[in-house]
Amino acid sequence: MKDKKPMKSVFKEGAITSEFIGNSIYKHQTKTSIGAHNIFLGQVRADDIDGKIVSAIEYTAYEDMANQKFHEIRESAFEKFDLTCMHIYHSLGTVKAGEICLFVFVSSPRRKVVFEALEYIVEAIKADVPVFGKEIFEDESHQWKVNS
Repeated sequence: MKDKKPMKSVFKEGAITSEFIGNSIYKHQTKTSIGAHNIFLGQVRADDIDGKIVSAIEYTAYEDMANQKFHEIRESAFEKFDLTCMHIYHSLGTVKAGEICLFVFVSSPRRKVVFEALEYIVEAIKADVPVFGKEIFEDESHQWKVNS
């Protein structure tokens, strides 16, 4: 079993930028024990819901509870899979359609592990983390998002 990692906040205000994602990935190029990386980017969709187009989602969370749940998912993934590193970041606040709201990055010595681990982590986040999205439509009306 690997050493437990300290709990840190996974939240970023607003959209997660390509620069932030690139810098997070770049840091791992010098780690020669890594054989594979995998990344999941959750992007806000411009869904058509009953004739209204989503222009943004405003994310809120029970931050302490959500950070604890993210930490538990992280620890569980490290126990279950042979991972070298993992990053999880989720947006809070308003994220426009086309922008990134969830960034999950895993690394391992082996290719197969990163695919299995990433699916496990993303499914656990969707099922267990108290993050809520209010869909904001082009006409500025809104509704609470149903997970999909």
